[in-house]
Amino acid sequence: MSKKLVTIALGTSLVFGAALPSAFASSISDHSSAKIEAAKTIMEKQNDKPKFFSANLSKSAVKTEKEVKKLLKANKAALGIDPSAELTLLETTTDDLGMTHYKFSQSVKGIPVDGAIFTVHTDKNNVMANVSGQVYPSAAKNLKKQKTEISKGEAVNLAWKHIGITEADTLPKADIALDSPKKSEVKNTTVKKDLVVHENNGQFNLAYKVQLQFIEPYGANWQVYVDAVSGDILEAYNAVTDAATTGSGTGVLGDSKQLNTYSSNGTYYLYDVTKPMNGVIETRTANNGTSLPGSYSVDSNNAWTATSQRADVDAHAYAGAVYDYYKNTHNRNSFDNNGATIRSTVHYGSRYNNAFWNGSQMVYGDGDGTTFRSLSGAKDVVAHEITHAVTERTAGLQYQYQSGALNESFSDVFGYFLDPNDYLLGEDVYTPNISGDALRSLSNPAKYGQPEHMNNYVNTSSDNGGVHTNSGIPNKAAYNTISSIGKAKAEKIYYRALTVYLTPTSNFSYARAALLQSAADLYGSGSTTYNAVKTAWDNVGVY
Repeated sequence: MSKKLVTIALGTSLVFGAALPSAFASSISDHSSAKIEAAKTIMEKQNDKPKFFSANLSKSAVKTEKEVKKLLKANKAALGIDPSAELTLLETTTDDLGMTHYKFSQSVKGIPVDGAIFTVHTDKNNVMANVSGQVYPSAAKNLKKQKTEISKGEAVNLAWKHIGITEADTLPKADIALDSPKKSEVKNTTVKKDLVVHENNGQFNLAYKVQLQFIEPYGANWQVYVDAVSGDILEAYNAVTDAATTGSGTGVLGDSKQLNTYSSNGTYYLYDVTKPMNGVIETRTANNGTSLPGSYSVDSNNAWTATSQRADVDAHAYAGAVYDYYKNTHNRNSFDNNGATIRSTVHYGSRYNNAFWNGSQMVYGDGDGTTFRSLSGAKDVVAHEITHAVTERTAGLQYQYQSGALNESFSDVFGYFLDPNDYLLGEDVYTPNISGDALRSLSNPAKYGQPEHMNNYVNTSSDNGGVHTNSGIPNKAAYNTISSIGKAKAEKIYYRALTVYLTPTSNFSYARAALLQSAADLYGSGSTTYNAVKTAWDNVGVY
């Protein structure tokens, strides 16, 4: 599905791989609206997909939202929208480099345009370094329906009706209360409903974005767009992020692990309250059923050595390891950066060959013993799934087509960063009777049926537009990057791109530019590191 939008990233360093048109080059040194408009015109003629380009807007320091908007307003012609009326500040953050990021959403008459995120980045001297994100210049004039006719409640009912179940069907049985100073507070069924401007193939409609997140009777994170005037379903897809297209204790592979547990009334729980987070890391079991979140994983002597406990042990230990990685390497406190609970439920279903993040928690099946063994037994699979949660709270990459393939790819790449012994994903749990087999490979995507160059890109409507197939292309680019500059630099660049520059509708070309900008921020635009990232993407046909 093609998203018709204009994506603008204006800054001090060029991030294109190919030679630039002269109008772009002139806009680097000349800040006139005419020159920037010329650059914009060339950009729009190339195609209608997201872009990322760079040009100086001003050398003046800006320190407030008002000053940022004033500068953007002076370049209104280049943006194609009225910053004063259409940009709403979501947050302002300052990172470890001293750069400040003003994150805006585009709105029409106060209603956010779904997926339209626009960020102004200033350097440590408060001078605008670059601008990234996307806006829809035609949203305001093309939004024909301005008055809602149905309520949020009616929209939610229509969404449930569309997917064929009721909210009551998703509610778990009563849970027990655990005596602990920290609470997990994860909802088992979550319903979100927001009025947005929905875009599809250049048509804009007022819509309710209804998100239905639940685990019973199946794992789901439905994104349903209900026309706020007619009640028609404009778009709907299940965005559950699926990995398997695919004390002390003993793990799935028979290895020993140290566990942070909790004792209450003579019983030990896989319930970790030792992390500097608001919530906890908790592990539960569905006992081979589908009633979730399931019961707490418990033991009488804090020695978790029973065969039936092995999946529990790994899920708990690896969730803690992923938390530690993000905290120690990137100073990120849990997936939401606010210390949220990380809940895992194991032994889901009967011989269930899957693992997923549903927008609220992790769920792992035990596998059928042939295609998979217990999926929590792979550290990179656990890292993959929790990274989906990080992505949801940062870039928000929509789980379809190229943005969805990037969503999968970034989870694969961070799976490698957590488990860097090889470039395979899921090899510890996939086809246990076949040595050396894996779900996917960063270094050799073609071995597992994925393309590794844009010449072989698969155009399909299945699998949400091929998210598990076409992820092979950015995966290969990641391998090229890591093998050239090393893990330490690569993980910093990838984390920065994910949390600072990528936006919900980013495509492969935009991701390339976001990674280049991140490399420029960290290591300089003329550095060998920057050039290595550029070459990595050139070699997979993404320019």
